[in-house]
Amino acid sequence: MGIKKYRPTTSSLRFRTGHTFEEITKKTPEKSLLKPKHRTGGRNNSGRITCRHRGGGHRRHYRIIDFKRDKIGIPAKVAAIEYDPNRTARIALLHYVDGEKRYIVAPDGLEVGAKVMSGPDAEIAVGNAIPLEKIPLGSVVHNVELKRGKGGQIARSAGTFAQVVAKDGDYVHIKMPSNDVHLIRKECLATIGSVSNPDHSLIQIGKAGRKRWMGIRPSVRGVAMNPVDHPMGGGEGKTSGGGHPVSPWGKPAKGGKTRKTHKYSDKYIVKAVKK
Repeated sequence: MGIKKYRPTTSSLRFRTGHTFEEITKKTPEKSLLKPKHRTGGRNNSGRITCRHRGGGHRRHYRIIDFKRDKIGIPAKVAAIEYDPNRTARIALLHYVDGEKRYIVAPDGLEVGAKVMSGPDAEIAVGNAIPLEKIPLGSVVHNVELKRGKGGQIARSAGTFAQVVAKDGDYVHIKMPSNDVHLIRKECLATIGSVSNPDHSLIQIGKAGRKRWMGIRPSVRGVAMNPVDHPMGGGEGKTSGGGHPVSPWGKPAKGGKTRKTHKYSDKYIVKAVKK
């Protein structure tokens, strides 16, 4: 999982970096686990843009990922590590002994030929999905469930992980990637290890066109607009807004609170990074 640099034959290549993809063992995806990916271009069912700066980009197929890991007690063999255009992490193709094939988010260090299993009887090994109550304190986990049977929701992007820090009755204290400590039910599943592709955050995009390949369109600064278009627009000469940074609709854009207070989930947060 190295990072490659390019010879600066053009100015856009001078600082651009990319993945070496040395961990990828299979180039073509499993056809039975693909489905079409409908793209909205940021528009809702009325055709209006509700999420700006989306559109274009390379065509993709969606890979059906098993976040639930609900084949309890059935061992599987890792057949391949693959690239997934829809996420930053790598994915692993599992061949179960009963003949079924499934994709999972690949943990860092999982190799082809390894045996993985889910359930309370699985051993503490990379790639195994185990209830939180059976996982030793201090263990690094990913793909953590918040509700039993719903599937993993926490720590699924490249290089991320959570940590089991304490056990208290029916709940386990989990240190999140944000360093918050949350209470999660002890019967929820989590996968041992951290997510693959930890070097993803070190990649330099290098040029605007590469963002377009990803389906991300240009973003114009509010201070560069006219007052009719943005609260921070206008002014004689160049100004940096003069007030607090806000969205085009007047909501605080940096540091403003967006989370509603006294939510039902507040009681499950033991330690919050932001007060």
